[in-house]
Amino acid sequence: MPESGWPAPTAPGPVDAQVVVPGSKSQTNRALLLAGLADGPSTLDGVLRSRDTTLMRAGLTALGVGFQELGPGRLRILPPDRLHHAEKPVDCGLAGTVMRFLPAAAATAPGPTRFIGDPAASARPVAPVLEGLSQLGVRVEGDRLPFTVDPPARLGGPRATIDSSGSSQFVSALLLSGARYPHGIDLRHRGPAVPSAPHIAMTCTMLAERGVEVSTPDPDHWRVRPGPIAAMDATVEPDLTNAAVFLAAAMVTAGRLTIPGWPERTTQPGVDFLDVARSMGARVARSGDRLSVIGGEQLHGAEVDLHEASELTPVVAALAALAHGRTRISGVAHIRGHETDRLAALEEQLSAVGAEVRQTPDGLVVEGRGPAALHGALLRCHDDHRMAHAAALIGLVVSGVVLDDVSCTSKTMPDFPQMWSDMIGPR
Repeated sequence: MPESGWPAPTAPGPVDAQVVVPGSKSQTNRALLLAGLADGPSTLDGVLRSRDTTLMRAGLTALGVGFQELGPGRLRILPPDRLHHAEKPVDCGLAGTVMRFLPAAAATAPGPTRFIGDPAASARPVAPVLEGLSQLGVRVEGDRLPFTVDPPARLGGPRATIDSSGSSQFVSALLLSGARYPHGIDLRHRGPAVPSAPHIAMTCTMLAERGVEVSTPDPDHWRVRPGPIAAMDATVEPDLTNAAVFLAAAMVTAGRLTIPGWPERTTQPGVDFLDVARSMGARVARSGDRLSVIGGEQLHGAEVDLHEASELTPVVAALAALAHGRTRISGVAHIRGHETDRLAALEEQLSAVGAEVRQTPDGLVVEGRGPAALHGALLRCHDDHRMAHAAALIGLVVSGVVLDDVSCTSKTMPDFPQMWSDMIGPR
């Protein structure tokens, strides 16, 4: 990326476009892992190709899983009878699903596996997963990246208790591999409320679809019985969280944006963006599997609780800066431990373009004064794809916004810069 950065394109008028959104990262990485642990080959369609999913595939390959490319977005996954330990360190990059899900899978493969990541990855919490594995008898060296897991010849268990208030991925990690543990897993959460609960529902649904017996006998208590994970051909849904930034483009330009392939029912928390859009003055329309957001004459502030869908926070914060009136975003204290401290980064970068924003213990308050009150600036993405989405959205209606490194969008949407420009059309 050149030192001058990426000048965010400004829309010449209302956006009127259709955008085909790539597959869900959350579903892709869960489906890849479950296929790698299954009792036979599986074929997946709609697979997202991005940095996070590439890292997941590389990690699974290191543990003994085979892959065949069948065409764009189409993969055949060939699981071994049993995973083996990785001979070389597994690179997790900055991917939460990789650094949390793969160690729990490696617990089924006797022998030490080392996990490493990007320099900033050590700031991402992973200790609760490692604590849960320790309670099952896994020897663990380190409580953050880099770390090593060294399972015994046969795991103990099934009971484990962890604090998952930092991420729902801690729960999902242990549930996804739990059926391959000799005693299954009986997992409890102890601590403040678990964020992004729909992601746990996604995990449980995908397990059940593959014949795994999973139950929630009490709140914050999950059981997975030991047994096979059935091979299953599946199609990955479009990523509804990635869709949010494109739908938001219609909101800030008083335009219309349509996403084809929108699922009728979904466990993706990104669907919550539709409620946010309505609360800020947009309309939502559906025709078959085509979902459209139509922007109103003026965005207005709103009270938004994103505890269940915290990945939406950067885009919603950018909308708030472009709206008129106060927006309070709550329930997202845990995103201080995401790819970067997102609350601090949003306060810093929105302030850089002239927005009035402050952190609260569990979120942000933004005093919106409309796009005319903002100005251009060089915005730091902090190696965080969601921060880049937020900056690009502001640049759509505020001239002179430059992103220091748009390439970080490759984490979940490698073609984002071109997709964004195509959405705007000729200028």
